[in-house]
Amino acid sequence: MRSDHYDFRLEINGVLVSWAIPKGPSVNPHDARMARRTEDHPLEYENVEGVIPDGADGTGRVIVWDRGTYANRTEHEMSTCLGRGHLSFRLHGEKLHGGYALTRIRAGDDETWLLMKRRDDDADTARTPVQSEPASVLSGRTLDELS
Repeated sequence: MRSDHYDFRLEINGVLVSWAIPKGPSVNPHDARMARRTEDHPLEYENVEGVIPDGADGTGRVIVWDRGTYANRTEHEMSTCLGRGHLSFRLHGEKLHGGYALTRIRAGDDETWLLMKRRDDDADTARTPVQSEPASVLSGRTLDELS
């Protein structure tokens, strides 16, 4: 995906299973965010920041906007949930917290999912972290500060 977007990645079975979210994740349970499934990435990609040159995968400016851990909220393995098209998990990030769900709404070459924030104590209809907290959790730089 070449347009500006947020990569959302969950480690499942030793790889970073990835989605591109054009508007970025939300902490508002009323927001459904479109998430396009992209190729899985090796674990080494979790700390990649900088400007990726033309001709490479993911060409453009990249920061690590958030990072943390997650916990599966189901009794099924995450790989099984991925295959079934519904993941339910709790994020423990530096910016994003609480329950979320990813649900596949279109399969095939253009696999599309929806990312939804669960209604819980971490939900906030007024907070917009993609706007109010634009800096990288690794370097403190914003996309505009990358050269």
